[in-house]
Amino acid sequence: MKIGMFMMRYPPSRKSPIMPEVVRLLVEWGVTVDPIYPDEQLTDLAHIHVEHDLYVLKSGADLALSLAGALHAAGAQIVNPYPVAAIMRDKIIATRVLQAARLPVPSTYVTNHLEELAPLLDEGPLVIKPYRGSQGRGVHVVWDSDELNNVRANQDLIFAQRYYKPEDRDLKIYCIGGQVYGVKRVWPAQTYEEKLGEPFVVTPELHQIALRCGQAFGIEVYGLDVIVNDGKFYVVDISSFPGFKGVPDAALRLADYIYSVGQRVISGQPLLPAFEKERFV
Repeated sequence: MKIGMFMMRYPPSRKSPIMPEVVRLLVEWGVTVDPIYPDEQLTDLAHIHVEHDLYVLKSGADLALSLAGALHAAGAQIVNPYPVAAIMRDKIIATRVLQAARLPVPSTYVTNHLEELAPLLDEGPLVIKPYRGSQGRGVHVVWDSDELNNVRANQDLIFAQRYYKPEDRDLKIYCIGGQVYGVKRVWPAQTYEEKLGEPFVVTPELHQIALRCGQAFGIEVYGLDVIVNDGKFYVVDISSFPGFKGVPDAALRLADYIYSVGQRVISGQPLLPAFEKERFV
């Protein structure tokens, strides 16, 4: 089995032990793994060919996503599939998918003009985010119209959601092949220990929400950001192939899942099982 893995190489100061351990385990199990670091090399697009049984799109960088799209067009099998990964990078599309699946998300608005949000603030605060952002960068909570002047959007398009103050720490929900794991984490997490957070037992209601999110997109590896306000869950973000920090034995679980998907592909089975619920995408 040959697997190409789109990854990002982090500086030594940033701990990221999970994916290197995933690679080590796969190699130990007899898999040929080729790490791919698109941001570190010049790529001749004419030489983009399907050379692996399976590709793993771990990197969230734009170049990695685009190259995965080129491989998808050439017939590559990718986890997660390029069309879904591209949708999930766009908070506008991803949120609409969740809404269409009747999942609990805050009221969400998009506009090209910040001042158009002012009337919405009469009903309560808003959180403004880059629509293609990640890791909490560029997030602003705005309580009144005067604060809008202090928001510096990095692009013309403005993505805003109704803000609900969490009752506790933020909840990170991670899903791997139908298994659901919960981690409580402070926001914004500054240290590696804070990013590891504290595992917690996922309630049946939250477990069902997490699985329905995966069904809405038709994938099995993903993460959710969930807050609890007034006893209600709100899905405020969803990501394709997140970091899985704080998940017990995360590397082993991911390696086992990737290996099983590769085995399915090699044997001629579909990349992912069919979901009973019709997907929006």
